[in-house]
Amino acid sequence: MRKYQDASEARPDEYIRYEYPKLLDESREAAAQLLNVPVDTVTFVPNATTGINTVLRNIEWAPGDRIIYFATIYGACERTIAYLEETTTVESVRISYTYPVSDSFFVTALTETVHRERAAGHNPRVCLFDTISSMPGCRMPFAALARTCAALGVLSLVDGAHGVGHVALDLRALDPDFLVSNCHKWLLVPRGCAVFYVPARNQHLIRSTLPTSHGFVPRPRPGLTFTNPLPPSTKSPYVANLEFVGTVDTAPYACVKDAIRWREQVCGGEAAIRAYTVALNKAASQRVAEMLGTEYMDNEEESLRECNMSNVRLPLDSEQVKALCKGKQEFDGVALRDWMTFRAMKDHGAFMAFMYYAGHWWVRLSAQIYLDLADFERAAAILKIICDDVKQSKFLESPKANL
Repeated sequence: MRKYQDASEARPDEYIRYEYPKLLDESREAAAQLLNVPVDTVTFVPNATTGINTVLRNIEWAPGDRIIYFATIYGACERTIAYLEETTTVESVRISYTYPVSDSFFVTALTETVHRERAAGHNPRVCLFDTISSMPGCRMPFAALARTCAALGVLSLVDGAHGVGHVALDLRALDPDFLVSNCHKWLLVPRGCAVFYVPARNQHLIRSTLPTSHGFVPRPRPGLTFTNPLPPSTKSPYVANLEFVGTVDTAPYACVKDAIRWREQVCGGEAAIRAYTVALNKAASQRVAEMLGTEYMDNEEESLRECNMSNVRLPLDSEQVKALCKGKQEFDGVALRDWMTFRAMKDHGAFMAFMYYAGHWWVRLSAQIYLDLADFERAAAILKIICDDVKQSKFLESPKANL
């Protein structure tokens, strides 16, 4: 990354106009090969949220159009939908549930929701769903949901923030209508970089980048012409559009090919990495639950942990915590979550993703390639200390400003 940044700073115009496009094409080719799709369907954006916004803000919504999404949607994406509801004619339909639920639940709920909306005279146009939800960190049956969308005639928009480098993604077989996946998470590319996949059949829908830049081709307007200061391109409008989006650091995009090569040469390739991390995830969640005397989250198919993330319940009783708060401050499960997050980092040098979910506090574990079981045992020891501090009312001693 530093090498590409230095090249850009040394001779910006030469690099941006002539050298970087070649490096970008090499990364696009590497990503396309990894995902098993044509190279002209792959570009890059800074992160998954940008990709989701690029799709949803490009679609021209008509009255009656609906966006269907699931309750464990990433917060920024739900806010994006809320913004679109305020500024366009589209409306949303939220499928509610509380984990753990079965894989079949998602398919049934989506099918029933689409039929119900059409019966009411609405047009369920897009369904947004995850490969692996963020909080809680659970694998979703994304392949089944993509097939269901195709069968129902609904556009599938896959938020694969936790996707590439994490779970096997054969996009030729999966065939989603849109998919974006962060490369800076499990693929170990520097931040920020996400692969953005749009099959040829849908590229006409993606007319503008976010923000709109030189690649946008406006509809003809009498007396008005547009010029592009960048060198002419023979690439498709979709690829050319996403190639340059203002003055941003594009070094992470150029690193994708290097990250994939490193994973092959040093780590043994994607299958070897997945075999290690999935096995570690299952062993770690079981071990941490044992040490805390609680449980890990899973469903009847035991599919939620078929990835690199899992969720373990903390040994805290909400009624007991409410009793500690009584007469001192209002009970707030999210505020206590934030206090535990801060204490873990400040006192123990360990970041952990806590959540207050379904009346309990949970910790999300992530089994990275550079971790082993001993790391999670250390995490469990830290969690026990933090939970003991809660039980001793120490969270009541810290003013909220310290959170």
